[in-house]
Amino acid sequence: MRERWFRPGETVARRAVRLTAGVCLGAVTAVVGLAYLVGSGLLLALVLPWPAARRSTRWRVLACARRLAAVDQRRAAALHGDPSAAASLGGDRALVYLAIRGPVGLLGAAVLMLLLYVVVSGAVLLWDWFNGRPTDGLTPSLLTVGALLAGGVLTLFLIAQGIAGVAAMERRLARWLAEPTDREHFQRRIAELTATRADVVEAVNDERRRIERDLHDGVQQRLVALGMLLGRARRSHAPDRAEALLRQAHEQSQQALTELREVAWRIYPTALDQGGLAAALETVAERSSVPVRLGGVPDNLDPTTAAVAYFVVSEAVTNAAKHSGADHVTISVNREGPRLVVRIHDNGIGGADPHGSGLSGLTRRVAALDGSLRVDSPPGGPTTITTELPCA
Repeated sequence: MRERWFRPGETVARRAVRLTAGVCLGAVTAVVGLAYLVGSGLLLALVLPWPAARRSTRWRVLACARRLAAVDQRRAAALHGDPSAAASLGGDRALVYLAIRGPVGLLGAAVLMLLLYVVVSGAVLLWDWFNGRPTDGLTPSLLTVGALLAGGVLTLFLIAQGIAGVAAMERRLARWLAEPTDREHFQRRIAELTATRADVVEAVNDERRRIERDLHDGVQQRLVALGMLLGRARRSHAPDRAEALLRQAHEQSQQALTELREVAWRIYPTALDQGGLAAALETVAERSSVPVRLGGVPDNLDPTTAAVAYFVVSEAVTNAAKHSGADHVTISVNREGPRLVVRIHDNGIGGADPHGSGLSGLTRRVAALDGSLRVDSPPGGPTTITTELPCA
């Protein structure tokens, strides 16, 4: 509750003043909103027989309602400490907001009037008692004044709870109306899926270009060199020279086979199907030129989630070995509720670019699975890459 209501360094007194000011201004805006609703309703009733005038008037009424709701929302966000209360509302929602805010604001006004009455009555009673003036023809005794003050303190406590309750109602109202409707939610979801589909297509094309480049610059050059060595060996008439060329050709074939396995491993590691994510990540750790410390890996992950987690770890470890200058990398894979959280931490120089070709491709791959990827890499290090993937 303290995190919800108190601001950093705020005292109880300042909080009470802030909430009371918010409820007081909310009462004013509620009266203005109700008056506007009544006036706009009468105006719409007058132009009801004329369709063109009705449409124009309705548009203006909704526009003004949005402005009034925005003013009240800024008041709630500033004085009630809820940034979500400042979310913009559509015209129809703005009218609903003003209609519901009216009774809430009037309730706040009633609480504040009761507060004013209690404070003024208590002040008058104490003044008369200290000056020995009779109240209603009688001089109040100390016991009577004490009982009245005790009742006043209890009433003030209830009023304080009422102010906090009105503020809470305003916060909840703003949050409720700020939530998207089912239609808006579906439209937003369709836009996200369209964007992630385009990102997946782009990521696949980038992966194909990378595979083609690896094959062209690596394996193909090895095979060309192998063919040239075999040709020279066939044309050589000196047995020692031919044997040396064949030995070089054999070495080239072994290197070409190693590079071909590297390319195949980057496309899809067979260890994922044979031993699961744990076995695949152990292979990544063994093949890395930087020492890698791998924590426990959950079992029974679906193949798609495991594959994405593997490629994130593989790319992150490769980048750390090539660019970070780190002397160790730590990998943790944990289930946190319905999500799989993968963290890769290295003690390198930092400065990793989240928009670079490697990490941006991983971001698109993760987004296609409704996941998220966050890169924390300040200059000077360290670098932490956190990925969250659904794994329910």
